[in-house]
Amino acid sequence: MDGQRFLSAQSLSLRLARLRRGKTVVFTNGCFDLVHAGHLKVLEQCKKHGDILVVALNSDASVRRIKGPARPILPLKERGALMAALKPVDFVTWFNEDTPRNLIKRLRPDVLVKGGDWTADQIVGREFVKKVVRIPLVKGRSTTAIIQDILRKNS
Repeated sequence: MDGQRFLSAQSLSLRLARLRRGKTVVFTNGCFDLVHAGHLKVLEQCKKHGDILVVALNSDASVRRIKGPARPILPLKERGALMAALKPVDFVTWFNEDTPRNLIKRLRPDVLVKGGDWTADQIVGREFVKKVVRIPLVKGRSTTAIIQDILRKNS
């Protein structure tokens, strides 16, 4: 795993303080369990909104609380390594809560990006950023749908 790009919130906060002068920091978050082409497309769109893209991952415990006891499929370290290896992503961090509100408050990104399935009033942390962007999801591509397809094919 790239220790230079997969950082704790504290380390990332310090790194961004040095790098952000004159640059736009973009933040997005999610479980990103079983990274797929839909995720990559969304991340490419995120990167178009600024200079530094930060992706925050739900911790394993957070994913279990949100998605159920069978998730995540891949543990945080693997999800972090995969995410850090993607070209659009500059930094990866994680949070243990169910939402990234405290992390967004700490990092103070300029732009917060979420999928188009979130309404503006549902977007957590919007009060700490200059701009919120909603990106359309890639139709037919979701981790849950992929898992259901695998289960269907194996039953």
